[in-house]
Amino acid sequence: MTKRVIALGFFDGVHLGHGALLRTVKEAAEQLGAVPCAFTFDRSPTAVITGRDIPLLSTVEDRILLMRQCYGIQEVVVAPFDAMQRMDWEDFVEKYLVQELGVVHVVAGHDFHFGYMGKGNPRRLAEKCGALGLGCDIIEKVEQDGITISSTYIRNLVAQGEMERAAQFLGHPHILTQPVGRGKGIGHSDLGFPTVNLRVPDRVIVPAFGVYATRVWFDGQCRAAVTNVGVRPTVADNDGRITVEGFILDFNGDLYSHQVRMEFHKYLRGERKFPSMEALAEEIRRNADQTRAYFEGV
Repeated sequence: MTKRVIALGFFDGVHLGHGALLRTVKEAAEQLGAVPCAFTFDRSPTAVITGRDIPLLSTVEDRILLMRQCYGIQEVVVAPFDAMQRMDWEDFVEKYLVQELGVVHVVAGHDFHFGYMGKGNPRRLAEKCGALGLGCDIIEKVEQDGITISSTYIRNLVAQGEMERAAQFLGHPHILTQPVGRGKGIGHSDLGFPTVNLRVPDRVIVPAFGVYATRVWFDGQCRAAVTNVGVRPTVADNDGRITVEGFILDFNGDLYSHQVRMEFHKYLRGERKFPSMEALAEEIRRNADQTRAYFEGV
């Protein structure tokens, strides 16, 4: 059986606190000749247990992408939370991690709880690993600027449009990866910019309404873009739906149905209604100049 070193957690946003676990996994895996892995859930444990609607920083797919891209994690196990919360905590370690996954070393955060009724905790995990001859690291909280790095704190930053500060705690820009939907063609025909229209998935946080300097990745390319998040109040047939609409700079093409990853770098201005489409186009050109200047300076 393949030997695995595994990090346990939900990893919403894959921030620098999570990074402390994932770097430990990578180092231990290299020492043991094992595969660096992460274990996560399909749904937010906190949302399920409390019954509260908690908007997440990232989809499962984006969590996997960030763990692989930023920390070299090779395998990510996504488990159904409903089934896992009914499992005895000792069975989770011995039968699931060891017998099913071949885990030889476990890494968890100081506040990680697991198993039926959350009875599994860091102390019990470390003791159980010791009894089974497994390696175990419990990672203490990570602070920056005197603030404990947490998904909750970063969600508040994203909800307020504070993308530069969010990136300081994430260790990377806030991202949204989605297939490009068919828009109304207004960007290309009326404004002179090719656009990508993305949908914010259910249970994923919507950044503060406004215009952002963003980068868009597609087909191995990266382009700067001016991106509006909101309800497009200037557009006559606006139906009130929240959209993420990126105006791609220095690009001419149709990306409909392509998978696109959008990075949010800087909040430029709030969303507002303009007196005409011409006035909106002029403002977007000004925002485009701001965006080019921003990326030239970073």
